[in-house]
Amino acid sequence: MASLTKATITAPSIMQFWEQGLFQLDDPVSRYLPDFAQNGKAAITIRHLLTHYSGLAPDLDLSTPWTGKDEAVHRAMTAVPQAPAGQHFVYSDINFIVLGLLVERFSQLPLNVYAARHILQPIGMQESGFLPPATVRPLIAPTQYDENHIPLRGVVHDPTARRMGGVAGHAGLFSDAHDMALYASSLLDRLAGRPSNYPLRTATLRLMTSPQSPGVTDLRGLGWDIATHYSTPRGDIFPVGSFGHTGYTGTSLWMDAGSSAFVLILTNRVHPLDTNGKAIVKLRHDVATVAARALRGRA
Repeated sequence: MASLTKATITAPSIMQFWEQGLFQLDDPVSRYLPDFAQNGKAAITIRHLLTHYSGLAPDLDLSTPWTGKDEAVHRAMTAVPQAPAGQHFVYSDINFIVLGLLVERFSQLPLNVYAARHILQPIGMQESGFLPPATVRPLIAPTQYDENHIPLRGVVHDPTARRMGGVAGHAGLFSDAHDMALYASSLLDRLAGRPSNYPLRTATLRLMTSPQSPGVTDLRGLGWDIATHYSTPRGDIFPVGSFGHTGYTGTSLWMDAGSSAFVLILTNRVHPLDTNGKAIVKLRHDVATVAARALRGRA
């Protein structure tokens, strides 16, 4: 699912602790992860991470060989901001790596264990999770070739998450169309106040799916995209105020609370080579437009 991990797993996980009163959105991250204050990051808040207004770089430096979660944590804690917090929208995997660490800090559990117990199982997603066992790998679509020219199959595609061992706040979730449809339906039911197994309150979800970013041009919810240059899966008809997220491997989910509709697209833009980016962006846009037009015609 690539970066759909951010919006579907890490963001709701962190917001469960917000519901419990363990933090406020505008608390500095360093209140809970003291090492994060290094190199000018003391002013970065949890809201900045959730909306990608932290000023941090898009990713950890991968130009030199490194491996292991401990090294990734060290690099995230010592990262130097590229801009002051709260000024500009810059989509950053580091933001959600740190949010994943906060989930582990609050829960005292590994992120994958917490997500399975508190997000996936309550919704009923039986085919989803991090680190899929070898027994199910033949059922998983391969993605790109690795540095040894072996196709990645059942191993996270994102290189940073892969170096971290396959579990990270920004990437690592595996799922399928059935489970993701369960997720979207459960979320939309909760938003509408209908019976739902989604493990957050309706008011919390409404907060997460409305603009929460400091900027007025790039609109982000808490984890969810609303209106930025990444919003092509909205198409031409779904209104601003609908929300969703994309994943680098060719996944996307866009939802409209007004119509209780969602568009889920699970393509594979990186197999066998990462050469289909522009085509997938257009496909996401066009499928959403056709779907929304059909819904409008039915209304």
